Amino acid sequence: MVRSTAPALIASPHVASFDAHARSVELGNLRLTEFTYPSLTMTRTPKLIRQADPQMYQLSLTRAGHGVLNQQRRQAVIRAAEFTLLDNSRPFEARHDAPPGEVLSTITVNIPHAALPLPHAKVAKLLAGSISGSTGMGSLLAQFLRQIAQQPDQFAAVDANRLSNIALDLISATLAQQLSAEDKLPGEVRQNALRQQIDAFIDRNLHDPELSPGTIAAAHHISLRTLHRTFAGEEATVAEMIRRRRLGQCRRDLADPRMHAQPIYAIANRWGFTDKAHFSRLFRATYGHSPQTFREQHALRPLR
Repeated sequence: MVRSTAPALIASPHVASFDAHARSVELGNLRLTEFTYPSLTMTRTPKLIRQADPQMYQLSLTRAGHGVLNQQRRQAVIRAAEFTLLDNSRPFEARHDAPPGEVLSTITVNIPHAALPLPHAKVAKLLAGSISGSTGMGSLLAQFLRQIAQQPDQFAAVDANRLSNIALDLISATLAQQLSAEDKLPGEVRQNALRQQIDAFIDRNLHDPELSPGTIAAAHHISLRTLHRTFAGEEATVAEMIRRRRLGQCRRDLADPRMHAQPIYAIANRWGFTDKAHFSRLFRATYGHSPQTFREQHALRPLR
């Protein structure tokens, strides 16, 4: 698999049994791969670059283990929950160390140079550097990549281009944020990245009764007009989207046998509904049954 993209020398002299696994997902012109492997070193030399130069960046999210990456006379410490970026058109050396008795785990994305809407010279400043996968745009990107890597079968082949566009927008926004160069991104990329950021914010805060278009706009330092323009073309307004997602979570909890002892009002409150009568009216209008009737009909069988 390494040879098919950017051949490198791999060595693992201190490991008795080299047990490694890889699973790849093709997303348009991007390739996402989940690797597990024991301790190793990987070196890409000038000779190997002359033999095969795919003109690609590789962005890696470390899930378990640690190590060191050297490129362009810079060195990055590889840590769990952090990204590292390298350029396969330039020599590099990486050492990955797994704790005794354990394996390393990474998710990598190969990105053609031409696909990234940022100047090559600016991106070069991030090579052999660490980028947080738990804060800012990096957190959103990490969550997206983990979801695809963990359950690739949930996506159909027709989803590949759409997922590729989302991944590329999030990658571009993450790198631009590190460079303080968000203004260099095309307007569409900025808009799509903002949309993904707002979607994740809504999901994280559905429990908050104060969640509203106003609080969302304030949290992202944009006007209400900009917020509504970001979601233009959707079937539902932002307020309706919040309401639908809350109702969907309540419906799932009401159909869960493990939550049968939970009062209906407690479930509604958990997802931001503070008025029991209002919640009941909305639920009946959306699903055709009262919450109580729905629970009685569905709690003993799995919700599809």
